[in-house]
Amino acid sequence: MQSPVFTAAELAARFALELRGDGQVRVEGVGTLASAGPAQLAFLANSRYRAQLADSRAGVVVLRADDADVAPGTALIARDPYAAFAKMAALFDARPAREPGIHPGAVVHPQARVAAGAHVGPFVSIGAGSVIEDGCVIGPGCVIGEDCVVGEGCELIARVTLVRRVRLGRRVLIHPGAVLGADGFGLAMEAGRWLKVPQLGGVVVGDDCEIGANTTIDRGALEDTVLEEDVRLDNQIQIGHNVRIGAHSAMAGCSAAAGSARIGRYCLIGGAAGVLGHLEICDKVTITAMSLVTHSITEPGEYSSGTPLTDNRTWRRNAARFKQLDSLARRVLAADKEK
Repeated sequence: MQSPVFTAAELAARFALELRGDGQVRVEGVGTLASAGPAQLAFLANSRYRAQLADSRAGVVVLRADDADVAPGTALIARDPYAAFAKMAALFDARPAREPGIHPGAVVHPQARVAAGAHVGPFVSIGAGSVIEDGCVIGPGCVIGEDCVVGEGCELIARVTLVRRVRLGRRVLIHPGAVLGADGFGLAMEAGRWLKVPQLGGVVVGDDCEIGANTTIDRGALEDTVLEEDVRLDNQIQIGHNVRIGAHSAMAGCSAAAGSARIGRYCLIGGAAGVLGHLEICDKVTITAMSLVTHSITEPGEYSSGTPLTDNRTWRRNAARFKQLDSLARRVLAADKEK
């Protein structure tokens, strides 16, 4: 497959950016400021890398107007260089076209429906009552259970499992190994033994969501587990049953939300952070990496928990002192009362 080529002027016109320098510079790919060559596009969005700009060999650099005077060659001026670069880099993300049709090695239940314009790859299994809509790509080894709907233009890259009662909106992208619609962790104790609580709900995923590799989203116990539109989940994330994640929120790798948690719109959850069950997080909240949310959050902002990284000797001394915090606090309060 031949790589696309664009001139700087074509990119400027296509993405409504201001061009400074030679508009005929050809762009054949993308790279970093440090590694890009004369036929590649790079970007400067973080001031920490400004020192690399003067020595960069990139043919075209996307940057803010304040940095343009340092650019040695052709520049494209953007209010948000990273977002502009993302759009342009997508032009070079060439993927092979998938011909519509069902591979002979796929197994499709007679009561399932696959649109004529969908691609179903080898070793795929599609269960009874499930629907694959037009323009979908179901990659090799995917398993789609009973009563699932894969909306128009979705792509399940490979080995994705939709267990049952999963509804995907349009243009959802799911990476290999993800499992949607498995049983939620519902248990009741009776006479010293666990009883399994049936998980009768489903999973509903809105338009334009992306779900990372080996991420799991459990179906609800009675109601559905819901991801609203444009939610982005990284790899190896656990979403418990009946969780609801608001539109345009994103969660980084190894984070988790326990059952019935509610996460608002435009929230950012850092890597390995956790949200306890039955809590609510309002819109526009950022949880930093490795934090544990133990109570509901009602005000937008950035929240953290845990202790900063220190050398082990210092950490051990501080850990020993944690046990003394309560008695120390009581002594301080008693001293204040005596004043």
